[in-house]
Amino acid sequence: MAPPSKKSHPKKSKRDDKLRGASKKPFKPRMRQNEAVPSESLALQMEDDVPDFPRGGGSLLSRQEHDAIRAEVDAEFEAGERKTKKKNKNAKKTKKNYALEDDMGSLFGDGITGKLPRFANKITLKNISPGMKLWGVVAEVNEKDLGISLPGGLRGLVRASEAFDPLFSNEIKDAEGIFLPRIFHIGQLVSCVVLQLDDDKKEKGKRRIWLSLRLSLLHKGFTLDALQEGMVLTAYVKSIEDHGYILHFGLPSFTGFLPKSSQAENIEINTGQILQGVIRSIDKAHKVVYLSSDPDTISKCVTKDLKGISIDLLIPGMMVNARVQSTFENGVMLSFLTYFTGTVDIFHLQTTFPSSNWKDDYNQNKKVNARILFIDPSTRAVGLTLNPHLVNNKAPPCPVKTGDIYDHSKVIRVDRGLGLLLEVPSTPASTPTYVTLFDVADEEVRKMEKKYKEGSHVRVRILGFRNLEGLAMGTLKASAFEGSVFTHSDVKPGMVVKAKVIAVDSFGAIVQFPSGVKALCPLRHMSEFDIVKPRKKFKVGAELIFRVLGCKSKRITVTHKKTLLKSKLGIISSYTDATEGLITHGWITKIEKHGCFIRFYNGVQGFAPSSELGLEPGCNTSLMYHVGQVVKCRVKGSVPASRRINLSFIIKPTRISEDDMVKLGSVVGGVVDRVTPHAIIVNVSAKGYLKGTISTEHLADHQGHAALMKSTLKPGYEFDQLLVLDVEGNNFILSAKYSLINSAQQLPLDLTQIHPNSVVHGYICNIIETGCFVRFLGRLTGFSPRNKVMDDQRAVPSEAFFIGQSVRSNILDVNSETGRITLSLKQSCCSSTDASFIQEYFLLEEKIAKLQLSDSEHSELKWAEGFNIGTVIEGKIHDAKDFGVVISFEKYNDVFGFITHYQLTAERGSTVQAVVLDVAKTERLVDLSLKPEFLDRHKEDSSNSQAGKKKRRREAYKELQPHQTVNAIVEIVKENYLVLSLPEYNYAIGYASVSDYNTQKFAQKQFLHGQSVIASVMALPSPSTVGRLLLVLKSVSEATETSSSKRAKKKSSYNVGSLVQAEITEIKPLELRLKFGIGFHGRVHITEVCDENVIENPFSNFRIGQTVSARIVAKANKSENNGKNHQWELSIKPEMLTGSIEVENKLVDAEFRISTGQRVTGYVYKVENEWIWLTISRHIKAQLFLLDTSCEPNELQEFQKRFEVGKAVSGYVLSANKEKKLLRMVLHQFSVSNGTLDGKVLNIDNQHCNPPIENLIPHIHKGDTLGGRISKILPGVGGLLVQIGPHLYGKVHFTELKDSWVSDPLSGYHEGQFVKCKVLEIGHSEKGTVHVDLSLWSSLNGMHSPNSRVEKIDNLHSDMLVQGYVKNVTSKGCFILLSRKLDARILLANLSDGYVEKPEREFPIGKLVSGRVLSVEPLSRRVEVTLKTSSATSVQKSEVNDFSSILVGDIIFGTIKRVESYGLFITIDDTNMVGLCHISELSDDHISNIETKYKAGERVAAKILKVDEERHRISLGMKNSYIKETTQNNGFVDDTQLSTFLENNSREIQNLDVEYEDEEYPVLSQVESRASILPLEVDLDDVNHSNLDDAVGQNHIYTNETNTIDEKSKRRAKKKAKEEKEQEIRAAEERLMLNDVPRTADEFEKLVRGSPNSSFLWIKYMALMLSLADIEKARSIAERALRTINIREESEKLNIWMAYFNLENEYGNPPEEAVVKVFQRALQYCDPKKVHLALLGMYERTEQHKLADELLEKMTKKFKHSCKVWLRRVQNVLKQHQDGVQPVINRALLCLPRHKHIKFISQTAILEFKSGVPDRGRSMFEGMLREYPKRTDLWSVYLDQEIRLGDIDIIRALFERAINLSLEPRKMKFLFKKYLEYEKSQGDEERIESVKRKAMEYANSTLA
Repeated sequence: MAPPSKKSHPKKSKRDDKLRGASKKPFKPRMRQNEAVPSESLALQMEDDVPDFPRGGGSLLSRQEHDAIRAEVDAEFEAGERKTKKKNKNAKKTKKNYALEDDMGSLFGDGITGKLPRFANKITLKNISPGMKLWGVVAEVNEKDLGISLPGGLRGLVRASEAFDPLFSNEIKDAEGIFLPRIFHIGQLVSCVVLQLDDDKKEKGKRRIWLSLRLSLLHKGFTLDALQEGMVLTAYVKSIEDHGYILHFGLPSFTGFLPKSSQAENIEINTGQILQGVIRSIDKAHKVVYLSSDPDTISKCVTKDLKGISIDLLIPGMMVNARVQSTFENGVMLSFLTYFTGTVDIFHLQTTFPSSNWKDDYNQNKKVNARILFIDPSTRAVGLTLNPHLVNNKAPPCPVKTGDIYDHSKVIRVDRGLGLLLEVPSTPASTPTYVTLFDVADEEVRKMEKKYKEGSHVRVRILGFRNLEGLAMGTLKASAFEGSVFTHSDVKPGMVVKAKVIAVDSFGAIVQFPSGVKALCPLRHMSEFDIVKPRKKFKVGAELIFRVLGCKSKRITVTHKKTLLKSKLGIISSYTDATEGLITHGWITKIEKHGCFIRFYNGVQGFAPSSELGLEPGCNTSLMYHVGQVVKCRVKGSVPASRRINLSFIIKPTRISEDDMVKLGSVVGGVVDRVTPHAIIVNVSAKGYLKGTISTEHLADHQGHAALMKSTLKPGYEFDQLLVLDVEGNNFILSAKYSLINSAQQLPLDLTQIHPNSVVHGYICNIIETGCFVRFLGRLTGFSPRNKVMDDQRAVPSEAFFIGQSVRSNILDVNSETGRITLSLKQSCCSSTDASFIQEYFLLEEKIAKLQLSDSEHSELKWAEGFNIGTVIEGKIHDAKDFGVVISFEKYNDVFGFITHYQLTAERGSTVQAVVLDVAKTERLVDLSLKPEFLDRHKEDSSNSQAGKKKRRREAYKELQPHQTVNAIVEIVKENYLVLSLPEYNYAIGYASVSDYNTQKFAQKQFLHGQSVIASVMALPSPSTVGRLLLVLKSVSEATETSSSKRAKKKSSYNVGSLVQAEITEIKPLELRLKFGIGFHGRVHITEVCDENVIENPFSNFRIGQTVSARIVAKANKSENNGKNHQWELSIKPEMLTGSIEVENKLVDAEFRISTGQRVTGYVYKVENEWIWLTISRHIKAQLFLLDTSCEPNELQEFQKRFEVGKAVSGYVLSANKEKKLLRMVLHQFSVSNGTLDGKVLNIDNQHCNPPIENLIPHIHKGDTLGGRISKILPGVGGLLVQIGPHLYGKVHFTELKDSWVSDPLSGYHEGQFVKCKVLEIGHSEKGTVHVDLSLWSSLNGMHSPNSRVEKIDNLHSDMLVQGYVKNVTSKGCFILLSRKLDARILLANLSDGYVEKPEREFPIGKLVSGRVLSVEPLSRRVEVTLKTSSATSVQKSEVNDFSSILVGDIIFGTIKRVESYGLFITIDDTNMVGLCHISELSDDHISNIETKYKAGERVAAKILKVDEERHRISLGMKNSYIKETTQNNGFVDDTQLSTFLENNSREIQNLDVEYEDEEYPVLSQVESRASILPLEVDLDDVNHSNLDDAVGQNHIYTNETNTIDEKSKRRAKKKAKEEKEQEIRAAEERLMLNDVPRTADEFEKLVRGSPNSSFLWIKYMALMLSLADIEKARSIAERALRTINIREESEKLNIWMAYFNLENEYGNPPEEAVVKVFQRALQYCDPKKVHLALLGMYERTEQHKLADELLEKMTKKFKHSCKVWLRRVQNVLKQHQDGVQPVINRALLCLPRHKHIKFISQTAILEFKSGVPDRGRSMFEGMLREYPKRTDLWSVYLDQEIRLGDIDIIRALFERAINLSLEPRKMKFLFKKYLEYEKSQGDEERIESVKRKAMEYANSTLA
């Protein structure tokens, strides 16, 4: 570029703040007076204020105005130049001005006329303005914002809220917490809009540019008509679907879709991601734009020329075809899209390194491809870029880093007055670097073009990088190469630097290095001591000396502490720097009880224990040191891998000679110096007289003894033996635990002394949730994971162990690399092998007793000498308690004896001779016994000489040997041990602990007096055992033997086939546990006991401890033994033990050859709801189905009790699975033609698929008696569907339900009931399905007359009496069921002797009728039957219809024949007459719903009100006043008769039906006919407004004749209304006829043609087909209904879909897949939410909880704004008693709108009260009431729930809170009323009065 032609005063060039701030002071903008400054409050101007031009844009100014402005600017420029010359003459030095920017400082548009500007448009802080559209690249991605690199080296920020459109960003935030890093990445090109500019608060002179990435702003002005195919658009990914992605353009007018087929490979797309796509097609009808996201296509896609395109449609990043119009000094002007012009600055040219003659490459009209860089709508200026990377739609690479130095950089171009363009030799490609004039040299450079020639090489240092241009910024200043700190990467911990204070705040001071790098000096590091007022200490602008503490992610911290500044000691900046012996300075960051944490440089931290602080034991550390204090410390050791450093404040430790040094693990003595609350301080008896500490837990192995021991210790007490656990400085950490002292030689000190599989004593030093830490000597610690801590995996370590507990640990693994030791504390492998635990208990108890005596007046334990174990003592019964007898002794007043009831008691006051069983010296209590066996033993001893007594006692014990197993009896149960007697050894008395080292806190096994136990002798009586015989119970001592055992012998090697002698250790229901050899364990499966599995209880002849001979048959699988160490499978079968046969041949598993019908025997090992699992052998299992176990219902009901675990069961193989080695068994034998089954048989592992029927029915034959379970009660006379196999069902005909003809054969049956059934017939269809007909007759051999069914038509003849059930009823008659195979027809005329108005009412389906056969047609199988009787005569009718016998006022009894809305029809007893009791005469009170109060068939009493013989009408009344009046006045009915009647009025009696013929009783017949119409839509409630009712009841409603005249006048006025009501009644009658349930397929076809949109009819049609077992037909009807029902009838369609769900769930193959297929189809036609809810309801009804859970999970994601869906989810979780309710509630509250929260929380709280935890429900209500205390509806619901629970105290407390609220009187009245009603329900008069009094007080206070 050529320099300016005129010279002017030189100015300092201004660089970009971000890139050049490292070598210059902060930038301060200088502005002219007339320059517009964008303000913070400037509104966002997005609309184009300039009117659109037909040519696509232009300037607002005319040509003359432009010329005038240009002349004015030139004049100002020349005037300024003259002034500059004038100044230069007066100055000694002349300076030249090389302008860096256009003097105008503003952008120009595309309508420039006249003289062109000198420079191309360039974005700067001066001309950037809100509303400008820019292209940028993501330079930084944070959690809350994005950093965008903009053109011209500017940098903008995007808040998280501006990264998306508002509604869309909320969805993204709900789905993910931190979403920006998931959506954006560094180097991503984005189009953005400037929102506003504001001043930087941290640095003056800087301005922040706030940007927005919202597409609604970027695409403003876009319409669907403006889009063209081939155009590139930017969109959000709104959702991810199966076949593609739904896109969102920020505009509501259209949406987009991106098919997955057009998606670029290996590109992961997330919801919310911004992507670009090329428009492939536009669906204007649905307003959908289809895109393709292929990167190559997008990078090559050029925007087409559009007619009349607006500037609003130009988007940054859009590629256009352009032509060169002219060149500027720093760029090119291009024309594009016919109407627009834009400029390209010199840093965006096609070549990366443009030389000085770059203009030669841009001739006029040259065609180029360019992309839009920025658009300024206010000036209509457009910037373009020709950068090859950007043109290819990729961000330029960044191969250099800030601070890099390149020595041989080539000068490419020299821009006079501007700077230099260099080629930096970076890798992998050279990088263009620009050096501005200011950064060329430290001094002023006058003639830069002479000093730096093109092609010369210079040394350059990188200052920064412009990401968008791919241009580095550099400096050639010599000072830039000299400074120690240039960038953050140059900062090293420990550096001493000089810095200037630029800001001081409450948290510290901000300082700046000379290079511009900033650092923080925290408040604690501003001085050695705490500073109250930091601003007085540090003045802004002061230059001070600091030392760098650390540098992490460009955050530098420094210190001004003088000690650290002047320190000459080495520093620790990493854990590897901490070498042993290093002395350095650090500062305290935390002080705790056990030591101090010290911080060093770069965040390195160490720890100095309290023993290394140089303080006396017991001193308070926090008083001697403070946080922030600088201390000198010494490194004792470090473990860099675990980031640990051990420190000491003792710089020069006292040296002790090796001879005098006490080693860890040695045993020393000590004298108590003092007792502190947490430890005992002792003076160690060693050279140097060091002190030691014993913590309370280390005083004893038993937790209780430790506390007791500490309470008795006094200064001066001498410990004989103390174990040195650790040394902390000059202080010993000691232990008095016997377990550690006795095993001191075996305790490990380092890893080399630990060997796997060994058992070592230790103690618990810490307990965490995942396990326990066990410590040995020093700091050697092992860890026991939670699964290795206890045998019971469900127990919690913190509840089973305590810190300081003595334990035995089994070493599992030692990792020398990491230094980790893995342990096991399981009692099964760590139990004691000796009696040391109980031995220490008794020794310490005696020691404590002596200590207690030292404080009391008793100085010795001489009294105990008279109470030796086993001696007889004489005492007197002092007192008798419920739990035993207290004995007093004459010699010892303060010693008492105790005898339990088990040890035999005597009467009070008597003197007894008792044997001493136990002595508690600390409690001065003796346990005695009066049992004869103990006393007899003593008498035998006393009969001999005294001299031989001790000898014989010794001889008794001589018979006992250590480690001998003995049988013992529990005599006394103590808290920690048992007192046992050994009957086999002259009732010797022994002691055994109930716990062990590792089980002290476990729930111990309960022992009873007299219980027999097995124990091992561990120690004979001696002084070391306090004269006691010590035993170990078998349950406590069971453990794996170790090699350290003295009795361990050389281990033998065992192989499969070896014969061993094994000892039975445990007998389980299905196996024997044995041990053999040394440490070997095995098991004997229940099928390996006898040769044939025919013994009921094969383990009955074995006992624990018995030795048996066994043969090893296999090495056990770990999974079979639940991970326990049972290594071998053994067999004790006689044939396996005999040596005459080859064992190896037997041990090889034979092929799985099981034939169908083969008899096998197995043992039950698991019982489920429907299956019994048996083990046939070690490898073969069998299943027995519930219904195959018996045919008796009571046995099936109790089948789980019949089959206990271990029971032997024999049966026959029905099918087998060779792969799974699984059999299906039945108990009864059956014939089979096929021999060996192959693998394609029933899969009985999981019953989810329907197996072939032919594999299920070989065992079922005609005539078999089976057990069944009622699966479904079919509607009507369909009968029952009975399950007789896992997937096999049979049908019971309606006539096969009961032995005899009964009125309701279905009564007594319910679904799930077990029944005994007989197979009548087995049929096969063409499709391969099997139909099984069953019978439930109790007499299965046949029926007896007269109840026998007619099976064949040949057995029927005319006039034969038959019975049957009504099958269906039509208007022409009905059909009845005679038997399973025969039906008969009854014509309407033959239904009754009288007239039948409504056959369907008189003959409902299922009714039992008796009739006579009229005709039989065997060929057509037609049978005609009549129900008429020949004995009905008119004489008989007249007898029962004698109205003269009925008198008005009489009380009659009758049966309700029919209930109508207007009254009751009552049949009078002993007559055929029917009377009407109108609704107004039923009761003295008003009756709102007559149907619910009275039922047909009930017995009632009524009074005759009126008799109309002519019209054959009887009016009745049932009011209580009628009955009482008659009984009192006339005595017609006595009290006894009435009460008896009322008691029996609910019983069913035979209904004497009377049918009236039309000619005999025309009016009554019409009344009954009309009354039979159901009240569908016709209002028949008002009797007074009906002619019909007037005809029936006018005589007893209106008694005054004058009322009749008024009635007639009213009727005339309402005649028209009556006619309309008649029409409604007729329409209702027609509807009733249509709604009559059809009985055949033809009738259904007629109805569905007439009402094709009625889902009710279609579903009934499907039900008919299902009752006929035609599943396929039912499916076809469902499909036909879905096609037929109108698409607008969505609810009707939904009903069909729901029925379809139920159909497939019941009969689908497999049901789950079939339901899912129907469900997917239903979603396409109905509301998805309703369909989901329908399917969910089906899953819940059928208890398919797993499927319901999966569906609910999908629903809460798909319908997350639905309160109903979330409530269903909560209800489901609560019903299944799961724990995850709270997370569901939290998710729901995040997703649901705010206005639904109260509804959701209240309903959830109600669900918690009903099905969950009431406390959670209370918490929810309390939370709502805190926020809405005046919502009485919430108070009411809350109170109702508490009242339902019934906690009176809580309810009353809640009421008291409610009535003390300050609410309006109306609400308070409601609360008081509710309170009063509750107290009345409780019946507490005092509380009722209290509530009334409080209500009155409130009322008075309100009125006052």
